[in-house]
Amino acid sequence: MDLKRLAAVTSGRTGRASSWDKTGRNDDAWNIEPGERRVLADIEGPGTITHLWMTQRNHYRECLLLITWDGAEQPSVVCPLGDFFGLGHGIVNSYQSLLFSASTRANNRFNQGCALNAYVPMPFRERALVELVNESDETHRQYFYVDYEQGDVAQDSGYLHAEFRRLNPFPGWGGDIPVNTPPANIANAERLAWDNNYVILDAAGRGHYIGCNLSVTNFQGTWWGEGDDMIWVDGYKWPPDLHGTGSEDYLNQAWGMQDNAFLRNGSSIYEHNTRGYQTSYVHHIENPVRFQREIKVTIEHGHGNHLCNEMASVAYWYADRPGRVQDCPPVRQRLAVKRDNVSGDWLHDEGAVTPSPAIRRSDEMRAVRERLARQP
Repeated sequence: MDLKRLAAVTSGRTGRASSWDKTGRNDDAWNIEPGERRVLADIEGPGTITHLWMTQRNHYRECLLLITWDGAEQPSVVCPLGDFFGLGHGIVNSYQSLLFSASTRANNRFNQGCALNAYVPMPFRERALVELVNESDETHRQYFYVDYEQGDVAQDSGYLHAEFRRLNPFPGWGGDIPVNTPPANIANAERLAWDNNYVILDAAGRGHYIGCNLSVTNFQGTWWGEGDDMIWVDGYKWPPDLHGTGSEDYLNQAWGMQDNAFLRNGSSIYEHNTRGYQTSYVHHIENPVRFQREIKVTIEHGHGNHLCNEMASVAYWYADRPGRVQDCPPVRQRLAVKRDNVSGDWLHDEGAVTPSPAIRRSDEMRAVRERLARQP
């Protein structure tokens, strides 16, 4: 919020939709049955959703948050519940950023009670429809607030969009090759990078990208980064409009990720506290990436895309009109890959593999693979 506006007295009207018990008793949560799509708030515009608060015991990947603007045919926000608020894998942890926060007594554990908050402004002109879909096979119990202000919306205000993507695993060309070793240091440029990098966002229209969260399940166990961020604005060119220097650098950290959470960047889940699960975020508050026709936000997974870890992300952007976002994968393809508590082995479920095309291999990639295959 612009603190200069905090003292401004306006004609806006404040409202809230919540799960309060209409009988006056204390059963202040809604039960949402398996397969049910429930309307949490249906708000007449113009106005702005100013705050979401949600708390629940479980189903962070099984439940989907949907938000539809101005009577559009499809929602512009489609995300697993935990991931929208910056927590991947179905793991909860306390953290704070400017746009999102979470609070729990059960840090770094799967499916525990957690309070989720979103403060990212969500303006609309005609109607805002907030829904939750329970795609688990159990009754889901949800507490929630949807806080909003009805009143004029600035003419240049965009509509919030949020989209979840996942690759399990990322189809790297050398998952057995440790990061920061000579075999991994291959050339990745031009159309090879455009075709092969992990895609965080690929959208058409006019608007501005305000950041993402990125979740990694570190199967290999070494450093999962060294992947340059590459962001193309309004079509392909080389070099891209924004070319970074490494995963942690794009996430505004250095020398790997650290166990901290700042207002604009950090780790909401830190892999050394969770035996290999990481969620990091970066929010472009002062430096949004503006586009007039299209945008493609990508990052290498390991330098040259050699790694084969699980990758998931949520991209956030504003657009000048409501647009459809990519559908989420089915539930089984969203759930975290678990570990054996005794051996530590990853318990891969073939039915949870996300279908994805193999990356395009360069002559250098093939030569590295052939050379490694000849070594004793």
